[in-house]
Amino acid sequence: MQSDTPSFPAIGAVAIGRNEGERLAACLRSLAGRVDRLVYVDSGSTDNSVRRARDLGAEVVQLDLSRPFTAARARNAGFAQLMEGGRPPVFVQFVDGDCEIVEGWIETAAARMQADPGLAAVAGRRRELRPEASRYNRLIDAEWATPVGPARAVGGDAMLRAAALAGIGGYRGDLIAGEEPEMCLRLLRAGWRIERLDAEMTRHDAALLRFGQWWNRSRRAGHAFAEGAALHGLGPERHWVAETRRAVLWGAALPAAVLASLAVSPAAAAALLLAYPLQVARLSRRMGLERALFTTLGKFPEALGAIEYHLRRTRLARPRGLIEYK
Repeated sequence: MQSDTPSFPAIGAVAIGRNEGERLAACLRSLAGRVDRLVYVDSGSTDNSVRRARDLGAEVVQLDLSRPFTAARARNAGFAQLMEGGRPPVFVQFVDGDCEIVEGWIETAAARMQADPGLAAVAGRRRELRPEASRYNRLIDAEWATPVGPARAVGGDAMLRAAALAGIGGYRGDLIAGEEPEMCLRLLRAGWRIERLDAEMTRHDAALLRFGQWWNRSRRAGHAFAEGAALHGLGPERHWVAETRRAVLWGAALPAAVLASLAVSPAAAAALLLAYPLQVARLSRRMGLERALFTTLGKFPEALGAIEYHLRRTRLARPRGLIEYK
């Protein structure tokens, strides 16, 4: 690793992407010279991502097109490339191809991991590159503002201890979304700890400019909630059980009750509908009107995602890979 702290053990990086264009180039440039090895995993891009990554010095892994793409599958492929060829890293920085690593983050994260052998993963503050571009970017930027200190999960950008990740078998490759919290749950169950540092980590370019993009991203979240609850909801952590219940209640059960009551009593239906503005008012006190409105509205696509998962689970819907929103 080319840095002012040569005492760090070997550090690798895995970037994943699909048709990220210039965002990918910025991502890979932000890692150049800061890690010992850099792997880019491509999920069927039709632009020049593969050639650009090679030109920027990254090792490239192209996923087999015959299997559904998932971010988890891509991360596992990149991790395997690092571990099987050359000098295996002690720490691995994972990053999405639409993110840029902030200068100084690699050194900060590696120092913290090196100082505490019980840490399996650390993450810092992810920020939106252009929060002013749309209300959806602004909402996502607020979403990234999570508390520092001990954490139960990290997102797609994080530094992981290679031995810890290998010890739990990596990411669960068949998950369409929510693979990071699921992986973190298994790390915690294995006795490891996770920490969010008070440090800038990445700049994310969501490029969410249209309502439809926001809707699909929320639908993907609902799918992740339902699948996570199905996998681990019976455990003591009750993994994503509450999130799934809220999505189904507000996004499916309550609308169904409103429609059913219309035939009997329009007044009752109107009274049920009042629950939505009351919920927005309640949430506004702690998150502001805009976030409260979209948090409430987001329960509809989240419910659709949860229902889609259960239909797929019972084979009433076709298996699918990524739920894309860009």
